[in-house]
Amino acid sequence: MRRHLAVAALCLITSAPALALDMPTRKAGLWELKMTFEGRKIPPQTMKHCTDATADKLMNGNFGGSAQQNCSKQDMTNSNGSIVVDSVCNFNGATVTSHAVVTGSFDSAYKVDVTSTRSGGPAAAGMAAKGSTHMVIEAKWLGPCAAGQKPGDVIMSNGMSMNVLNLPKPPAR
Repeated sequence: MRRHLAVAALCLITSAPALALDMPTRKAGLWELKMTFEGRKIPPQTMKHCTDATADKLMNGNFGGSAQQNCSKQDMTNSNGSIVVDSVCNFNGATVTSHAVVTGSFDSAYKVDVTSTRSGGPAAAGMAAKGSTHMVIEAKWLGPCAAGQKPGDVIMSNGMSMNVLNLPKPPAR
């Protein structure tokens, strides 16, 4: 079970290259995120994330900042109400080319559709050393964070929890 928590956190972090640019801040409160994967041996994951403007900016800075240092390309455009992000990044000897389309509202519900192609480097968790993956994140705002929760808290569907703001910052290149 602990492995699924780590895998889900890794998936969110590895989607950061596609989302590391200056994305809109999500509405403060409790968000439910459902992630599904194609091309990876990872079951669907559901988590609830308590956030506020400060936590969203810190997460973008902690994970997006290192991604920007590792990316030779990060282009973001707004097209017909969608945010499109194309990136080429290098991590641990692997080149990851991603195309992400973000639709919806950061106040109520949004969807992130990410297609990535990976080449070189060691195999990543649940993924071949070469190949394409498709990840969809469907997020919806549930309301205020629950009593006792603080921004950055992530609760997995299996009950495990962590605060993503307490994770070590990824190393810069």
